[in-house]
Amino acid sequence: MEEICKKIVETLKTKKCTISFMESCTGGFLANSITNISGASDILKVSLVTYSTEYKEHFGVDKNIIKQYTVYSMETAKEMSRNVSNLAKSNIGVGVTGELGNTTKDENRVYYSIYFSNINKYITKEIVIESNKREKMKGTVADNIFKDIMEELNGQYE
Repeated sequence: MEEICKKIVETLKTKKCTISFMESCTGGFLANSITNISGASDILKVSLVTYSTEYKEHFGVDKNIIKQYTVYSMETAKEMSRNVSNLAKSNIGVGVTGELGNTTKDENRVYYSIYFSNINKYITKEIVIESNKREKMKGTVADNIFKDIMEELNGQYE
């Protein structure tokens, strides 16, 4: 994970781009992984751990989206990614929500959205994780997100 985070930090610095996170089920794992890299302060604008519905709404997630689709939904993840990008004025906003190992319904199902404000593009994914260890599950989610970010950064994103 450290290698891909180094590449993200270096690439964002080169492109003069920034990133922000609104995390729920990963509890700050994404931001922690990025801030373990020297130079992260140049590219990370803000990171919010909005574990509660109240604070997802406080930071811009439409309560009607949550009411209609639930807090564990792609629609909520998209709202999280766009709103944190807008709040921080960052080029990339990441929103992640889901249930990791604490339920019987849709256990280990995670929804994430990566919003690229410069090109008004979302990358969205729903993943199911086969594990019963939270730290490993968070790492799996982060790995997926970081790979998607890097793929887009290596593509047409400017």
